[in-house]
Amino acid sequence: MAEQADKESKTEEATEKKIRDAVEKGQLPFAKEVPVVGSFLAILVFLIFIAQSGAIELAGFLSMFLERPESWSLATEHDAVLLYRQVFLEIAKLLASLMALLVGAGIAASVFQNVPRFVGERIQPKLSRVSPKEGWSRLFGQKGLAEFAKSLGKLVFAGAVLAFTMRDAQTRLLAGMITQPEAFGAVIREIAIEIVVAITVIMVVIAAVDLLWTRFHWRQDLRMTKQEVKDEIKQAEGDPIMRARLRSLQRDRARRRMMADVPKATLVIANPTHFSIALRYVRDETPAPVVVAKGQDLVALKIREIAEAHEIPIFEDVTLARSMYNQVSVDSVIPPQFYQAVAELVRVLYANKAAPAAGRVTS
Repeated sequence: MAEQADKESKTEEATEKKIRDAVEKGQLPFAKEVPVVGSFLAILVFLIFIAQSGAIELAGFLSMFLERPESWSLATEHDAVLLYRQVFLEIAKLLASLMALLVGAGIAASVFQNVPRFVGERIQPKLSRVSPKEGWSRLFGQKGLAEFAKSLGKLVFAGAVLAFTMRDAQTRLLAGMITQPEAFGAVIREIAIEIVVAITVIMVVIAAVDLLWTRFHWRQDLRMTKQEVKDEIKQAEGDPIMRARLRSLQRDRARRRMMADVPKATLVIANPTHFSIALRYVRDETPAPVVVAKGQDLVALKIREIAEAHEIPIFEDVTLARSMYNQVSVDSVIPPQFYQAVAELVRVLYANKAAPAAGRVTS
């Protein structure tokens, strides 16, 4: 019941990260019927293109052995071993191509489903693999019963199609027995090809269904709960609380650095208490005034406080201060639309330096 409830709670599709982690761990969908189809295709290729010529060569060798037995000495045990070895090599020549086709088909079927990759975790020893309890669960659990039902259905289906295909095979075999050996061999080959073709067609259908079912079931197993999705998003993007804390620290750090630059300012434009913009202008340093600090409310008051402590002139201009605050950035030159207004303040500043007056200038 707990397992069923857990599956019912997994209503969300797997994220890309979940799928990527599963692939890296070697947890990939694998349809067992696809390699079987590959094996039957290999056997079919062998029967159509290789078996006939190979069988003729083997028959020629055996006929020579049977027609002239006196040419083969069996006087000693060594002679028998040599004869056995030669017969084995002739048969091995015929079967070597079949084995190569089977191996190649198995590899191709695996590559067709998933790109080969080395996963060390898959070869690590695990107690669950030798645990009787786990083995019993695999055999008689939901997956085990599904595999058994699939194998039983496959056997029944294949048997029915095979029986239909071979309904006249007995008559053909009996007719072939009264013909020449070469012709009878051809009859056997034709029947064998028909059997393999029938089985291959059946297995292609079963493998296609198995492939689709395996991938669907793999996706189902990777499904996530809503909480798992939220946790993964937090891990990918960071905890919102931590992100807010980091942003707060970054703002504090930027504010402290900005306040440290206020003493370098040439003048401050203020909207008496709500806005303050500190500008630095040195003719040979920058082509236009640079904003070294700006602030609103408490920060604006702090800028004014530092400016007064360092005897930096403060110009109170409500409209200019409000407009500049919304359009300028710290560590950047002022936009061209403010050149004339700021140039006028700089001119006043230089005039005041030429004729010293009170520390605070108001315009």
